[in-house]
Amino acid sequence: MGARNGSEQSPEQASAVAILGSAFDFDSAGAAGLRFEPQDIATERGVQRVHYVRGLSRPAAVIFRHGQPHTVLPNQINYRALALALRELGCRSLLVSSSVGVMDGKLPLFRPLLLDDILMPDNRLPDGSACTLFDEPTPGQGHLVLEEGLFSRALTEQLAQICAARSLPVTRDVIFAYVGGPRTKTRAENRYWAAAGAQVNSMTLAPEVVLAAELEIPCVGFCVGHKYSAGARPARDDHAPPVDLSESLVLSRGAQERIIFDFLEQATPVAPGNRIYRFADERAASQRA
Repeated sequence: MGARNGSEQSPEQASAVAILGSAFDFDSAGAAGLRFEPQDIATERGVQRVHYVRGLSRPAAVIFRHGQPHTVLPNQINYRALALALRELGCRSLLVSSSVGVMDGKLPLFRPLLLDDILMPDNRLPDGSACTLFDEPTPGQGHLVLEEGLFSRALTEQLAQICAARSLPVTRDVIFAYVGGPRTKTRAENRYWAAAGAQVNSMTLAPEVVLAAELEIPCVGFCVGHKYSAGARPARDDHAPPVDLSESLVLSRGAQERIIFDFLEQATPVAPGNRIYRFADERAASQRA
């Protein structure tokens, strides 16, 4: 597999990568004294555009899941190409971000939320297919066995320390619900997810985390609530959101971007906490015994 940027070439390696959502645009880098350099990476599942972050002390990259400008709806994202691009980059520390709707009134808006677990019971991509890179029989296929969980504890701890160094209060152990778009949720659906234990939700993030785990790429989930979901109410007056949605996204971006660039600069690779169970491996081990 190669990259395409005028001519075929191998992509530059970037062990730290962040996937960015609706709150981000090119101005995020400029405000931090950085710049984004685009490159298209060709995979067997399609071409994924990445942006190298220039101005850091080491190679790093970001992926705008909705494109730049925002042209790709949540149900139109090519999640498999995105995941395989991470592999081509040599990613070993992945931050997946999202601006989320908040269903738990005790959670404040515009403050860092570190994810602990995901509710995605049907494990499907927007096209209805299973959320896996093993959708067709192939060598190396197997079952993703979640021993640590979808989020790396070690990488989450690194991000918590980055937030602490910025004197930014964080809320940890947040439960995320993946509810595919492009429409928003009804009040009844939000009550349903909240009753199941979810505290925040969005239309993205979870497929990226699952597919990265299949590639044994450790991941941390980093969100900021930009609104309370339909039917949810803030527990305190100072949690109340602004009226305008675009204003809320700007506030959300401000809370996230400093931390994300610090992560790209500082994150160190950690060992995968899960494993791929392959029956072929078990048979081979049995024959050697």
